[in-house]
Amino acid sequence: MIKIIMHGCSGKMGKIICALLKNTPDCELVAGIDPSGGSETFPVYEDIANCPITPDAIIDFSTAAAVPGLIRAAADKSIPLVICTTGLSDATLTQISDASKTIPIFHSSNMLLGVNLISNILKRISPLLCESGFDVEIIEKHHNKKIDAPSGTAIMLADAVNASLPSKMDYVYDRSQKREPRPNSEIGIHAIRGGTFVGEHSIIFAGTDEVIEIKHSAMSKDAFAAGSIKAAKFIAGCPVGLYNMQDMLQNEI
Repeated sequence: MIKIIMHGCSGKMGKIICALLKNTPDCELVAGIDPSGGSETFPVYEDIANCPITPDAIIDFSTAAAVPGLIRAAADKSIPLVICTTGLSDATLTQISDASKTIPIFHSSNMLLGVNLISNILKRISPLLCESGFDVEIIEKHHNKKIDAPSGTAIMLADAVNASLPSKMDYVYDRSQKREPRPNSEIGIHAIRGGTFVGEHSIIFAGTDEVIEIKHSAMSKDAFAAGSIKAAKFIAGCPVGLYNMQDMLQNEI
């Protein structure tokens, strides 16, 4: 039985993960962390530093501002950590890297199997397409409550393209101030916010007289919750280090 603490248990994703954990036979939700309130079925603490319970793993789906304190507490208590929160600063990313030298940390901008398989595909096809003159554009759509833009997943997909190229491309988020033809040394990344989009990402390779589009749509938040629980099971048995979805997929594909 894997004991899990949910960091951000009162948020939208936190509630979904908590509900799913209750129906996961080999996992036990032993506590939640959230400054906004408690639960009738498990203890909730306002701050991870005040939680006396030691789990096998912590799942984080909170806010970017809450992550640095979580990392410090997890490192102090030697607790494996799954970080799903997006919009993290460079300083927090550095903190994650440093902390992974003392505890196992699973960090991914997207917890979906399909998105991470697409990331693998992009690394394989991007060199040929870009060398053949195809332009790369990424469009992401999310609900009107999402506060960070572009999404962490959009950046992850752009990084997958860039990682496979001999010369790195620049990321461009706004062309309103430029009046010039599009150079082939950039990746356009566009964020749409509206309605109740759960998450949709399209990677467009636009060539001369032909277009290739790879698209992924998340139909509900349950898929993200299932991925985060799977990551918690994975990281609970890992040695010290920094892991992501690609590491977990290698054990399954």
